[in-house]
Amino acid sequence: SCDRVGCPTPARHPVSFAWQTQSTTDRAQIERWARHQPQANFITATGMVHDVLDVPLEAGREALERLLAAGIEVGPVAESDDGRLLFFTLTRGTPEDEDEWWPCELDCHPETADEHPGLRWHCRGSYVLVPPARLPGDQAVHWVRGLEHPLPDPLSLLEVLTDVCARHVGEEPDHTDAAWPLRR
Repeated sequence: SCDRVGCPTPARHPVSFAWQTQSTTDRAQIERWARHQPQANFITATGMVHDVLDVPLEAGREALERLLAAGIEVGPVAESDDGRLLFFTLTRGTPEDEDEWWPCELDCHPETADEHPGLRWHCRGSYVLVPPARLPGDQAVHWVRGLEHPLPDPLSLLEVLTDVCARHVGEEPDHTDAAWPLRR
């Protein structure tokens, strides 16, 4: 976990507040971080190459079944034991196309996601844990569908995900005091 006393989201956020400027795909740097902090989870910055559509677990499972049954290409999917399913997709906006820039703040911040119990769209300015990741209480984040599946366009999943989430969100308990991510 981080050094913050009473951290409300242990093992779920970057250790450094400068994570956006420190993020890299440089293998040597990633190996150094892994050697220096072998117990740390890794995050992936969203909005540059990929986005993540993050939904409640039961809604996500139902949506995944519907998408696969309809023959819709679904990319990698991760499951968090604390109740979320993460659909990895292509990004909606890229740095070369600044007119289409879609900051995550239009949806939610990862740290305040408890205010958004339905669909969360992690894009520019956000991040998610990379499986395998360990969470407190013997929980984890793991792959349901691996990286061998190509990233789909997020809009191809959106209708099914929003439809299923709209029905499931009404069934969610009150989360006003919940720490992100939500627990069931």
